Amino acid sequence: MKYVIVSGGVISGIGKGVIASSTGLLFKTRGFKVSAIKIDPYMNIDAGTMSPLEHGEVFVLDDGGEVDLDLGNYERYLNVTLTRENNITTGKIYSHVIERERKGDYLGKTVQVVPHITDAIQDWIERVSKIPVDNSGEEPDICIVELGGTVGDIESAPFVEALRQFQFRVGLENFALIHVSLIPVVNGEQKTKPTQVAVRDLRGLGLSADIVACRCTHKLERATTDKISMFCHVGPDQVIVVHDLSSIYHVPLLLDEQGIVQQLSKKLKLESLTVSSSDVERGATLWNDWRHLTGIHDRMFDSVSIALVGKYTHLKDSYISVIKSLEHSALRCHVKLTINWVEASDLEADASETNRVNFHKAWHQVCSADGILIPGGFGSRGTEGMISAAKWARENKVPYLGICLGLQIAVIEYSRNVLGLKGAHSEELSSEPPENPIVVFMPEVSKTHLGGTMRLGLRPTLFQENTEWSKIRKLYGGVDQVHERHRHRYEINPKYVPDLEKAGLSFVGKDDKGERMEIIELKEHPWFVGTQYHPEYLSRVLDPSKPYLGFVAASAGLLDKIIDGSGYISGEN
Repeated sequence: MKYVIVSGGVISGIGKGVIASSTGLLFKTRGFKVSAIKIDPYMNIDAGTMSPLEHGEVFVLDDGGEVDLDLGNYERYLNVTLTRENNITTGKIYSHVIERERKGDYLGKTVQVVPHITDAIQDWIERVSKIPVDNSGEEPDICIVELGGTVGDIESAPFVEALRQFQFRVGLENFALIHVSLIPVVNGEQKTKPTQVAVRDLRGLGLSADIVACRCTHKLERATTDKISMFCHVGPDQVIVVHDLSSIYHVPLLLDEQGIVQQLSKKLKLESLTVSSSDVERGATLWNDWRHLTGIHDRMFDSVSIALVGKYTHLKDSYISVIKSLEHSALRCHVKLTINWVEASDLEADASETNRVNFHKAWHQVCSADGILIPGGFGSRGTEGMISAAKWARENKVPYLGICLGLQIAVIEYSRNVLGLKGAHSEELSSEPPENPIVVFMPEVSKTHLGGTMRLGLRPTLFQENTEWSKIRKLYGGVDQVHERHRHRYEINPKYVPDLEKAGLSFVGKDDKGERMEIIELKEHPWFVGTQYHPEYLSRVLDPSKPYLGFVAASAGLLDKIIDGSGYISGEN
């Protein structure tokens, strides 16, 4: 097993996840099997209870694990299926060690950070790195391990020490480190001092960078590269620049041009690994498909505008998988994507009294968009604005996609304005018990413990009888059932379903017991679809999520072509 560690210096949030994913993708294009692990040094057991406005999106895996959004990057780039164990947190490690201590596994010993915590970290990495993550069922050849945060943070110290020990545990020829650092530009001059200090601190902790990946707005000047090489103890060809690009999907091409795989191959002696001819062929096909798809990005002329009506729009990372799913679909449809960010509360009537400018701007963005998307979320803020946006999409035949909360919003709106149910609302979103509770709390879900207690993970959705007309079913290939990932506590109240269906709202997909409403669709509408599940979690760069693909295609006027297979596939007719 070969390990590639990706650490960060100077500041966090400079793209370690994309660089880690891109490096893993390049290994896959050479035929290697690749896994990935993300280390998050916070004390939370997982990301499930964190605010999207503080930490960004919570990504959900097949096994129901609520994890860091970077695991979404790994799955999208590498086309692998990870588990909750691929996300290590301080909380998980300490809980594991304390549980062992209580059982008496360390009987007679004083339990300490070194060696017990650091050993637990190493054991975890070594065990999880060998778990198969693709359809082959075979052990991976290479594991990418991303260390979250910034080297030097006090909470990262046990993990840095564990990795220092780990390089000797697995052998130096099986351990490589990419250190990602910021190169700020001040008065037109590229400054290397922050990177010098970051690499010096890293070496002081016992780790040496094999690659220094420099994040900068522009390409590095030769003098900048030479200075980094001289003071960071690496050769000039070990200094890789990741400058700003028109699309993050170009990052693998940029890294490949600079020979990152060749550099890591020398350190890791990858020639010693046996790769089958079929794996090499699949890797070459993957690389050709990736280059072709990303190559058309800058040659697209037609555009599509999507109004994303949400409640966490001030931090775009709150919707990172939604954004990526829209991007994947736009690439497949060969159209340029424009996202209009609409804060749902700005659409409400009260907003016009406090800030008329925001109110009119928000409504202009909704009314002028080619499609309207309402993603998942929690809490009552912005609810009435979302309902108004769903009503506009329904009445004006504008393509609409509702995800999780977005499905519930669409059903509430339909109940009020078509079925005529007074006081139709959700038990979650209403301050008082609603007169007509259209959305109710799922009975088996805990109301006292919030962490990991939602309906989570991969679950089946069965298409109902007489739904052959369904556009979303056709996009799924006309299958009888699909498996998608879930994350919710509330559901559509089954007792209202018959009346809603009589009024024209079709529940085309339900769970395997027929009790939970999974997909809604309006038959006489260009595209009005809602899913209780989160299809964005399974979207891939080369294989877009079907609900998002249908939505973007309908918004761009290409739905019929996409459904019958004559639409753009990787930019070709």
